[in-house]
Amino acid sequence: MKLAVRAIEFLSWRDHARACSHYRVKRPEHAMATAALLPIGALAKRAGVPVETIRYYEREGLLRKPERSRAGYRLYSAGDAERLRFIRRARDLGFSLEEVRQLLGLADRTASCDDVRTLACAHLSDVRAKLADLRRMERTLTDLVKACARGPAPDCLLLQALARPNDQHCP
Repeated sequence: MKLAVRAIEFLSWRDHARACSHYRVKRPEHAMATAALLPIGALAKRAGVPVETIRYYEREGLLRKPERSRAGYRLYSAGDAERLRFIRRARDLGFSLEEVRQLLGLADRTASCDDVRTLACAHLSDVRAKLADLRRMERTLTDLVKACARGPAPDCLLLQALARPNDQHCP
């Protein structure tokens, strides 16, 4: 009987309610305490990220070390899911891990909007510089493709331009 009770303790109450039994079993005490906690797979699904990403953010210190179940499984709170969504949105906007760490620090200590704005403006400046670099690359490639005569490889102007030093790309 003790083995059966232990097995039930590892099941969530919802899973236990579906068990095929005519016996009424009291909900284990620890299940009440962990009912609001999510295993890593459920957190990943809720936040829309792979499980390995969650482990990575833990190693990087962006997510706290989670509680563990008796079986050693990671258990996360709804707050962890919100924090993970915040991190994912910041990463989607191109913020580096260090910038995300700074944003989280500002959010955790309820900093002023000016502090957040300063960080966002610096990031926006980086994004604009990257866009300018991409436009320059686009112009160079467009010129090289237009110059391509579609002849044999030794005569290919595109290959010749790629073989030149950096300061002499366009024909």
